[in-house]
Amino acid sequence: MEQLTEEERKRIIESSPVGTFALMVAVVGGMVIAWLFLYYGVFLPRG
Repeated sequence: MEQLTEEERKRIIESSPVGTFALMVAVVGGMVIAWLFLYYGVFLPRG
């Protein structure tokens, strides 16, 4: 494995964690969809 130069290391450290943000959006989106399903599909029909 080749070593990173100082410039490459600095660029990686200063970049934002895009994958983490995408995962957070996916998890929160799934939770919102599940909550909406429970609210409108389970709780409201039962009164």
